[in-house]
Amino acid sequence: MLATNELTSAQRDDLRTIAAMIIPASDEYKVPGADDPAIQADMLVTLGRDTAMVRAALDHLARLAGKPLAELDAAKRDAIATEFRATGGVAAATLVRVVLQCYYRDDRVLRSLGLELRAPFPKGYTLEQGDWSLLDPVRAQPAKLRRAP
Repeated sequence: MLATNELTSAQRDDLRTIAAMIIPASDEYKVPGADDPAIQADMLVTLGRDTAMVRAALDHLARLAGKPLAELDAAKRDAIATEFRATGGVAAATLVRVVLQCYYRDDRVLRSLGLELRAPFPKGYTLEQGDWSLLDPVRAQPAKLRRAP
């Protein structure tokens, strides 16, 4: 029986397949795809509270495909991915978030973006100031939550 934070072999294969579809490798920018073994290992060890949702998303993908996604050719994978985006709901969003989160903390990816390989705290990162007036329509709406005492 699987531990609560583990995926089956077929689910791991499908995770690798869909991750490569979400973020393919780029020779131009010299970065790996999200199917890179190091990035995949990071995903598997950090799933934590997202494991159930990622499992649900991978199971949904397999149901749509009629078999493991990894066993389909590229054209059929693309068709299944399109349907998955439309019907996957919160589980699909969770899967995509996990892939993005693990990809964008890989050292090779950070280097390609010109970012220092360090935690954001305590030095922080400088953000350019944006146009705060874009929030005026939101600020003009009536309060939806009660104020704290």
